[in-house]
Amino acid sequence: MTKLWKKYILWFAQEHVDFRVAEFESIVKLFGLQFRKLSEHRLNPFWLVEFPNDEAAHQYASRSIALRSIIELYSHAHTLPEFHRGLKAYVDLHQGALKELFGADSFKITVETYNKHFSQREKVDKIEAMDYLPIEGAVNLKNPQVEWWYLEFWGLDPTSVPAAPEDILFGRMLFQGQRHLIKQLSLKQRKFIGNTSMDAQLSLLMANQAMVRDGDLVFDPFVGTGSLLVSAAKFGGYVLGADIDFMMVHARCRPSRITQKVREKDESIRANLQQYGCADRYMDVLVADFSNPLWHRRISFDSIITDRGSLWNTRGDRKGGE
Repeated sequence: MTKLWKKYILWFAQEHVDFRVAEFESIVKLFGLQFRKLSEHRLNPFWLVEFPNDEAAHQYASRSIALRSIIELYSHAHTLPEFHRGLKAYVDLHQGALKELFGADSFKITVETYNKHFSQREKVDKIEAMDYLPIEGAVNLKNPQVEWWYLEFWGLDPTSVPAAPEDILFGRMLFQGQRHLIKQLSLKQRKFIGNTSMDAQLSLLMANQAMVRDGDLVFDPFVGTGSLLVSAAKFGGYVLGADIDFMMVHARCRPSRITQKVREKDESIRANLQQYGCADRYMDVLVADFSNPLWHRRISFDSIITDRGSLWNTRGDRKGGE
C-alpha cells in the first residue's frame, strides 16, 4: 500500500538563520520523523516539506525554536495565474475533506509578504481574488475556528525587489513553533546573569541541536551563568556544569546590570533553574579546569553542550555550534 504524504509550509523566523538546517535535522532525528524536503533554499523563510501526517508535523513543531508556524499547503506557484489554477484544483480534488473547514462558523484569512509591503487595500484585493473558495462562515479576526494564510515571497535582497513574487503560497494554519520560550527564558528577567550569558534563543537552539530529551544527562564544561543548562533542563535534561572561574560559579563576580551595584545573596545558577520550574533537573556546578578532567571513566553524558565552539551527543556526530 502506497504511503500518503502531506505537504506543509514551514514558516521560519528570520533570526539566527545559520542554525535553521541543523536544528531541523536534529529534531527529526530526535523523534525519528520521516520527511521529504521539497525546497532547499535555507535562507528562504518558507520551506516546503512533506511529512507522513499532521502528527509528525506537530511533533516537529513541539520542539522547534526557529519555526514560527506550520501551515498545511493547499497551493504553491511562481505566478498568480498558476497559483489560482492550483488552488482551484486542490479545492475541487479535496472538496469532501474541506467541506467541514469551509463550513466553519468563523474564519480568518491573513495576507503576509516577505520583502514587500502591501497596503490594506492591496491585502483585501488578494483575498477577494480567491472568492471562488466556498467559505460559508463569518469573519472573526480575533478567535477564528479556521485560519488560512496567503503568503508571497519577494526575494531576499531588500535593495532589489523583483517585479513579481518568486513564490505564492496558501494554506491552513496548523501549529505554532516554540518561540514563546524565548520570551519566557529572557535574560531581562533572569535571576543570575553575567556579561557573557548566552541569550535564550541561541541556548534553546543549541539544546535542540544536542537532541536533549527527557531524562538525559547534560554537561556544560564552560557553564558561566548556566544559560545552556536552563535550556537543556527545559527540554527535560538533568544538568551539570563546570567552569574555571570561581567568582562566576559562586555568583560573586561584579553585576552586569547597570542598575545593580552588588550581587544579591540568592543569585546562583541553581536559582535560575528554580526560576523556571526546573530545580529538580539541576545536579550541580563545579569549579574545574576543562583541560584537567575530573570525571570517573564510568561517567557517561548524553550531551555535552558549550558555547566555546561545539557540542556533542552520544546519539550522533559532532554538531556545529557558535
